[in-house]
Amino acid sequence: MQQKIDSGFCLDVASFAEAYGMSELLEEANDFVLRNFSKVSATAKFLDLPAEKLLGFLRSDGLCVPSELAAFRAVIAWIEAKPEERLAQASLLMTGVRFPLMTFREFREVRAINLRMECFGDDDVELYSSALKEFGFSLPKSEDRCRVRRPRDTVVLVGGDQLNPDVGQRIPSRELWFANSLRSGTGLVKDIEWRKLGEIPDRPKFRHAVAVLEGKLYVVGGCHFYAKDDMMKSTYSFDPVADCWTRLADMHEFRSNFSVVPHEDRLYAIGGDKEINANMDSVEMYNPDNDSWRYCNALSGYAVAVLNDGIFVSGGFNCQYVCLVSMFLYHPERGTAYLADMAHDRAQHCMEAARGLLYVAGGVCNLRRFYTDQLACEVYDPATDAWTGFTPLPLPHVGAASAVLEEKIYVLGGYCQDDYSESGLVHRFDPGSQQWENMGRLPRAVTDIRACLLRLPKHLRQ
Repeated sequence: MQQKIDSGFCLDVASFAEAYGMSELLEEANDFVLRNFSKVSATAKFLDLPAEKLLGFLRSDGLCVPSELAAFRAVIAWIEAKPEERLAQASLLMTGVRFPLMTFREFREVRAINLRMECFGDDDVELYSSALKEFGFSLPKSEDRCRVRRPRDTVVLVGGDQLNPDVGQRIPSRELWFANSLRSGTGLVKDIEWRKLGEIPDRPKFRHAVAVLEGKLYVVGGCHFYAKDDMMKSTYSFDPVADCWTRLADMHEFRSNFSVVPHEDRLYAIGGDKEINANMDSVEMYNPDNDSWRYCNALSGYAVAVLNDGIFVSGGFNCQYVCLVSMFLYHPERGTAYLADMAHDRAQHCMEAARGLLYVAGGVCNLRRFYTDQLACEVYDPATDAWTGFTPLPLPHVGAASAVLEEKIYVLGGYCQDDYSESGLVHRFDPGSQQWENMGRLPRAVTDIRACLLRLPKHLRQ
């Protein structure tokens, strides 16, 4: 039943789980409602919710809405489904809407809807006056200044670098940070609460690779500084439950600017650079059962994602460092199969799997003999072997990290190719609304960082 939860079915699952005392299933269904509230509130099942259940969702910090106006509209839709019965509950339900988080423009809609409510002829409804008191004549309580959502999994940032014209002043990072909570403030203001998780028990790392396998974080290869001999082939794993690091077998090759992906209980280190301005097409597989790496069929590419048990590789540089449009499906035993080319060439970009599709964003593209920022974004459908454009990035993200959290795509940090300025911002793409949101800034290092999703112990999330 957990696997079949969707917007039209989640409320039925929650009712079933509550009736039969299935606490884990109830928690999963309720969490689905909270993180997909806009979709759920548009269904017919939502209009049949008991008032106390609706109020519980509205009062939850974990409620995911683009703004408080969306929560207000959901309440109005619920009331207007049966106005004669539900108008008397309007004032109580409105206590779950955080009016102090609205902008003046949004609050004008509250006034307009209140006038529409008066058409029902119920003079006892004081929707506007109570909302006005909340909005304009009281300072918000500290817990009301934003909604604070703590997803079950969290985005973890590992290592990275900072741009500085003086290379000697650059200090690569050993730090790990995690996104403890997502915060929604006034209007469309969003932010991420970052907390430090620890440090890599190795030299500082950038242009490295990370992956998660069976709940453990793996940190592999990369560079610790900028000279030819500063590449690494080391492998470490971090167990968040035991809060401990383990040194594992080294890769056969020194690698930077590469990807590591989990596939069928193994890790695959794909492509990368073996020295400054010298890329490679070798692939190594790590077996955690015997702590060993071995070579697989070779491949060249720099943005890698796993979807439907397939390893997909897009773009990257060729041996002349020209950005590519290629897309491959890679199999460790059978080798590569060519797929439809992207519409735009790109390298040092991000690719993530979400909702059965592959989303590609950021990086650089060819510009005569030079490079420029690639803002165009594309999505690949493996069922049709076809690419479609989607909303361009609002700002450049070259060498950024990426992750998918609750079916939304995060692009974190990087830099601007045109002027080499840092982009310490986090942008999030919602495939449902087809819009990018600014989610705030990174805590420290901003370029050549890596990100993944990890489930952390509860005591770290308080």
